[in-house]
Amino acid sequence: MTFIAVVSDTMLHPFYPQFFMDKFLVERPEHVGYYLAACCLIIMLAFPFWAWVNKKYHLFDILIITQLVAAALCITIFWVSNIFLFWTIALTMIFFKGSYLLMYPFIMKIDEQENHTSSISILSVIVHLGAILGAFFGGGMLDYVDASYVFFIMAAGDLIQFGVCLYLKKIHDTSTETSATKEDEKEEESASTWAPHVLKIGGITMVLYFSTFLIRPFFVEYWEAVTQTNSNLMGGMMYSIPAFVGIMALIYNHYVAKKQSPVKVILPSLVLGFCGILLQGSGFSFSIIIGRLMYGWAVFQLYVQFDVIAFQKSKPENYASDYSKIHLLQNMGVLMASLVSGYSVELFSLTMPFWISSVGFIVAGSLFVFFFRTELFKKVKTKTLKSLSV
Repeated sequence: MTFIAVVSDTMLHPFYPQFFMDKFLVERPEHVGYYLAACCLIIMLAFPFWAWVNKKYHLFDILIITQLVAAALCITIFWVSNIFLFWTIALTMIFFKGSYLLMYPFIMKIDEQENHTSSISILSVIVHLGAILGAFFGGGMLDYVDASYVFFIMAAGDLIQFGVCLYLKKIHDTSTETSATKEDEKEEESASTWAPHVLKIGGITMVLYFSTFLIRPFFVEYWEAVTQTNSNLMGGMMYSIPAFVGIMALIYNHYVAKKQSPVKVILPSLVLGFCGILLQGSGFSFSIIIGRLMYGWAVFQLYVQFDVIAFQKSKPENYASDYSKIHLLQNMGVLMASLVSGYSVELFSLTMPFWISSVGFIVAGSLFVFFFRTELFKKVKTKTLKSLSV
């Protein structure tokens, strides 16, 4: 279900500047930023709303309705020719699609805690694979057919998820619903409070998401400007390099670094990501490719390890509420990135988002060292004492 959702919903992500130009003759970069920021704002509002609804109704009952409504709205967009009507229908569609985010804490709740790292890694790779195919399909379609046909594929994805939810509801053990209700009662007590780890992880990942999403909206346009090419398919391939690297990182985590501490992985990954961002902003095609490889490895590790820490520090009955708060802060970062990316390209150049992003990685690294200094220095101190005793 996650794979289908990501493939269908990310097909236009690298190509929104081209889409708005071809469909509505809108070529202002800040318009893309406004639209992406509005999408983030809707998700920020939708997820807590659906989490509240989930306390009263079963997850699959919610998803069956929301995916069906989202599919109908996707199909409607194909015939829309007015930009304001497009915004209205598209944002309404995204509001209903936001209910799918409930699947993540649901999976973590039913999974064993010792399996969280592998589960999060697998889910992350599924998202990466979906992004790869989404970029390829989106680039290929924009090269040969009208971009509006993408919304039929998005609708098909929603209908497939609708069918899967019907099947899962049929086989789902209703006894788990009773225990879930009891946990929800406990969750309500902590729903209004913000735990320290939620604020720490949410704050760091807000800056991190700002930095990583800042370079996305205009990356394909930047690549085409550097290489002097006009192939959306090739641009989509370059855009999806980090997703390919994420698959390699999953294999590495599973076989080599299975028991590695998340805190130990994050700081080197931030440094690697910073270097990757600088290489991507260099303006040379070979450096951009190397930078995408480094950046892809770093971002995969950062997303996975911060999620692992978040679930380690939360109680199972608080997974949904804690994750919704962290997700809210992360989407604030994405919202700010969407606005800043459009203005930075409009006022400066296509390379400016990379330089702003590199500063963001420095800020995220500084916050991480400050908030997790106890865990970081404790590891070093323990190793020093062990070596002295030997």
